[in-house]
Amino acid sequence: MTLKKWDANPSTLESVLEELKSDESNRNKINFILFLANDDPTTNRSWCPDCVRAEPVIYKNLEESAEEVNLIRAYAGDRPTWRNPVHPWRVDPRFKLTGVPTLVRWDGDCVKGRLEDHQAHVAHLIVPLLVSSVSGVPTT
Repeated sequence: MTLKKWDANPSTLESVLEELKSDESNRNKINFILFLANDDPTTNRSWCPDCVRAEPVIYKNLEESAEEVNLIRAYAGDRPTWRNPVHPWRVDPRFKLTGVPTLVRWDGDCVKGRLEDHQAHVAHLIVPLLVSSVSGVPTT
């Protein structure tokens, strides 16, 4: 159906989540957060090869969904910023990120399903996150 994208970083993610939550038109949409590495300014490509591999697969699956989908692309920073053990998304109890890319299904104020960095590029694992009930999808 449709895929609407927002971009965020550690300092703007909360305001983007609030905007998404407060907009009545988003009530029937499926919401995702895709945690990614920033682009390397010298190459204009992500410094993370897993992100480069996963992004097109994720976008294709979300765009092909029969549901309306919101996607927040949450950029974690450059390599040294992301590698910091106290990166805000590593220590945030809602996200507990260990790697990028990580794709999470976000319902209300919590994670309802997730694909870790080693899974995010696998198309057949993305599809179950798009169903209305994701009870069978791991959240850890």
